Amino acid sequence: MKFGKWRSFFWPIHHWELKKFLPMLFMFFLIAFNYNALRSYKDTIVITADHSGAETIPFIKMWAVLPSAILLTVLFTRLANRFSREKVFYIMMSLFLSLFFLFTFFLYPYRDSLHPHALADRLQAFLPVGFKGFIAIFRNWTFTLFYCMCELWSTAIMTVLFWGFANEVTSVHEAKRYYGILATGGNVAGIFSGQMAIHYSGNLFLPWLPYGKNAWDQSIFFLSCTVITAGLLTIFLFRWLNVKVLTPSDKVRPAHEKPQKVKLSMRENFAYLARSKYLICIALIVVAYNLAINLTEVVWKNQMKELYPNPNEYNTYMGQVMVVMAIIASVVGLFTTSNLIRRYSWTSCAMIPLVIVGVTGASFFLFVLFQQWGFHGITALFGATPLVLSVTMGSIQNCLSRASKYTFFDATKEIAFIPLSHESKLKGKAAIDGVGSRLGKSGGSVIYQGLLLTFSTVASSTPYVAAIFLVVIFIWGLSITSLGKQFDQLAADNAKLDIPENDLNQPVLAK
Repeated sequence: MKFGKWRSFFWPIHHWELKKFLPMLFMFFLIAFNYNALRSYKDTIVITADHSGAETIPFIKMWAVLPSAILLTVLFTRLANRFSREKVFYIMMSLFLSLFFLFTFFLYPYRDSLHPHALADRLQAFLPVGFKGFIAIFRNWTFTLFYCMCELWSTAIMTVLFWGFANEVTSVHEAKRYYGILATGGNVAGIFSGQMAIHYSGNLFLPWLPYGKNAWDQSIFFLSCTVITAGLLTIFLFRWLNVKVLTPSDKVRPAHEKPQKVKLSMRENFAYLARSKYLICIALIVVAYNLAINLTEVVWKNQMKELYPNPNEYNTYMGQVMVVMAIIASVVGLFTTSNLIRRYSWTSCAMIPLVIVGVTGASFFLFVLFQQWGFHGITALFGATPLVLSVTMGSIQNCLSRASKYTFFDATKEIAFIPLSHESKLKGKAAIDGVGSRLGKSGGSVIYQGLLLTFSTVASSTPYVAAIFLVVIFIWGLSITSLGKQFDQLAADNAKLDIPENDLNQPVLAK
């Protein structure tokens, strides 16, 4: 059955597919809603905390988020080897929602008693200034835990669980029609998340509510309750989809895709990934994107902290940026993503985020460097102070880069997993998404830590960060080109890529 012109453009979904597609769309909307809401609050709560700032983020990502991601990947691998896909989803979701509940009703209200400020002050007295970010992790450890939970939500819940599930029950032909609309649903969720952040950060204090001492404390309460509710609705939709919609053929793979289950350790998981040039290219793309975003975001957030030191003002601005980003991504996703993916090659579509991140990132660094190098005459042409201009350009860069991720980067990356066999897809995706994205962010954190220990501040490190950013963009482009050639060959042959478990020879194709 062929679609009409306009339906093919906006809604290329058959009516008999709605019972499967709509629950997936609503699930992704809720997961993306939580992701965007948490992304705003995690930065605000850490950057505006006492004795903290943007320089804390690289240390958190290296010394807290990366170990947590590795442990979570080990946990996911063990759960996947022992339980069904459905049970793994419930266990992981319950873990996150329980931690958010613990933070909201115990850790945050009693943070003054739990934070070791006296010991942190003594450490700061004799350690170099460059260690300020590292000490802040220890000083505000409950905030560090909250930051880790928020960071890992995108990796564990959105990427590994949801997209892993979607790839299992979706064919390449369906994915080219589904994924663009799913991305648009996630982008629309960002609009609601941004508006929620603006509303909750509007200095509204309810004296009758027995929680918190000020409007910011109650904002944390409302955020967490909303996140927990959305998580419970996601579990309900997933359960309904598995019980009422999915057929046995969706849950049981074809005979040639059912290798014997192999329990891999973490080391074996990475060794398994390294056996395939195809998986290595996907991993490099994921690492490069996250590294590029991390390099630019730390500088931008450092500028924002100077412009908006108050947490409510900071979070309100973050909410405004999120709304603009989500609107851009929604419009682009609705009008272009699905159509371009269907009409053009995988390589062409995968290059779009690269170009956007590269051009906007380079422009942002130029504005920051103009400010530092004293080119105030150039910035004065725009009718704004250098600080306001650099924050604005960073916001534009963040909006366009994030929008490209939610529209083209995620969709093309997930399509690249589809030609893999079931076992290759499961293990490769867990290693790439569970740790690959963290390596990109942690790689940026390692770079920043070295620069901060040498130059003490984010501002003085910016020229070196900009140079590294350009190198990352170049590596990203090479990886896309190589992966695109391999993907096109697999798609043309209608083949499945199967990476042998115990054989270090070349991967084999299973027709």
